[in-house]
Parts: sequence; structure tokens; C-alpha cells
Amino acid sequence: MYCREKSIQMKSSASALLNNLSVLPIAEKCLTYFTVVHCNVVNMVSASGDGLNFSHRQLQSKEGSIAASSSLIIQASWCVLPSRVLLVLTSQKGIQMYKSDGFIMVYWHALDIPETPSAEAVFARGNVAATMLGHYICVGTSSGSVLVFKIPDKGANIILSEVLEEHRDPITDITTETSRSKEYIADMVSADDSGLLCIWKAGEDFKLLNKIPAYGCSCSSIKLWSGIVIAGYGSGQIRLYDALSGVVHAEVNAHARWIYALDNTPELDKLLSGAEDSLVRIWKLSKSPESHSVEHQHTECVTDIQICGAKFCDPEGSAFAVTGYDLCEIIRFTLV
Repeated sequence: MYCREKSIQMKSSASALLNNLSVLPIAEKCLTYFTVVHCNVVNMVSASGDGLNFSHRQLQSKEGSIAASSSLIIQASWCVLPSRVLLVLTSQKGIQMYKSDGFIMVYWHALDIPETPSAEAVFARGNVAATMLGHYICVGTSSGSVLVFKIPDKGANIILSEVLEEHRDPITDITTETSRSKEYIADMVSADDSGLLCIWKAGEDFKLLNKIPAYGCSCSSIKLWSGIVIAGYGSGQIRLYDALSGVVHAEVNAHARWIYALDNTPELDKLLSGAEDSLVRIWKLSKSPESHSVEHQHTECVTDIQICGAKFCDPEGSAFAVTGYDLCEIIRFTLV
């Protein structure tokens, strides 16, 4: 059973963006960091372990290293690599990578902007660290490309090592295997606006293992857990697929509206979903050679709020946080 704790106030509200909340727990410092996007600004908050002390700052989108830009930020998330943590911002004009505290930019990658205006927006979205076989950060784009950046252990010598071109629609989300077991072949999954899922093996050359076709609805958020792809859709459904065969193991009508966020615990069997219907739900995942299932465990209603971000605050899933469109606070719930 989860109960609501004191909310964290922000300097500006959350934009209506998919997965608009990133959480970075720092166990050795008893701190938890949060980021929430508002237009061209990232609200950054650090909270003490007892939930009594907070530190606030705002990070503004930049073009390159110096000039301030009015380009909208689409996503801000921490990418945890074996030797470092980077804060990655994606916007209408490019990709920015900062040290984890957001004070120093270490890399800037500009997107190809058409010289003549087009009907289609240009942006980057979907940031993930692929760490199973190397040090990579993968970022999706509105053209359907997935950009693979090779990250050194330290310094700013970041290079664009590969571009994956299997999608034809804007990337919505990218995820990597969250369990620490190395027995699973698939390392990463990318999803797009059409609902197509691409399954990848990470390495010096990323290898496409499988494509799970769209079924008529956008896939808004994905997770990869113990070889199982967990996909949330605009229809409010959650589907569980076998990563390599594409077989549907389970399907649940989880929400009445568009799912905006999924999260799961790395080693445990908890899944969290948040949607436009103002509900955050906790699910129990079950996996066996014979069957896979999703069982509902808990629901919280954030009244009259269009949820746009939801994340567990620790690896055990003992707390989670929620953001909502036009809401100037981060709402927290703790297991009792």
C-alpha cells in the first residue's frame, strides 16, 4: 500500500510530453534528483532522503556551447553508464549532454534542419544508455533514425558511431534490458509513433534481432525486462512480448486513456504505468517458461491531472513520483 507524501514544488509546470520525469537516486549521498521539462527549461530538484530539504535550479536549452536558444526541449533524462552519469537533453534543434549535475555541457549534436520549412516537426526524443556490451547512449529522432553515441569513461571525446535506420516514423521511446542478468540476447528496444518495435543487440555494430509490427496504435513507452518487451500504447493497453519471437504473452486494458509513462524495478517484478486518465497503477510481473502475466496490485488517482511522467524513486520500488501537465509540483508516494 502506497501513501501520498509531501509534494516537491517546482519553479515551473510540466509540459505535456511523454515520459516527462527522470529520477536519479544517489544512495551514497542519501539524495534523489528529479528533472521535469517545461517548454525550453528543465526543472532540476535534489531532495534529501528524509524528504525535508530540497535544492532547485533551472537548466535552459542551449544551441551549441554558448548561445541561448528558444527551441523547445522534448525530453531530459539521466543516462547511467558504468563509469559516469550524463544528463541528456533533446530538443527541436539538437542533443545536449551534460555532467550529471547539469552545470557543464560536455557534448552538443545539431540535428539536420531542412532549409525549407516542412509540415513535419524536427526533434530528438528517447534517450537511453546501452551498457550491456559497451558505453553507448542512443537517442531517437523525428525522422525515425536512432543515433548511437560512443561515450568515453571521462572527458568530452564523444562520437556519433552509428545511425540505425529501421524506423520510418518518429521515435517515441528507447529502452535497454533492465535486469542485470547477461543471459538475455536482446539489449535494446526502440519504438515509434506507428507502434513498430525494433529489437537490438548492442555492440560495436548494433544488430537488428527482430521487428514487432505495429497493430494500429502508437507505442508511447517501453521497457525490456528479462527478455520480455513491455509496451504501453495510446489505446491504454499494456502488452508483453517475447523479445526474440515477438509472441504476445499478455495483454491488459490498463488505462482508459493514452499511457504516458512506464517504469519497472531492475531486479524485482514491479511495473508502474501512468496515463491521461489521472491514474497511476502498480502491477506485478510474472515470468515462467510456460506463461507470462501482469497482475494489478495498486492504483492511485491524481484527481483532475493529466499524468505525463511517472517513475520509481529507488531500485526496490518502495516509492514513486508523478508529474502532470500544467502542474508545478512533483507528487510522491511511499510504500507503507
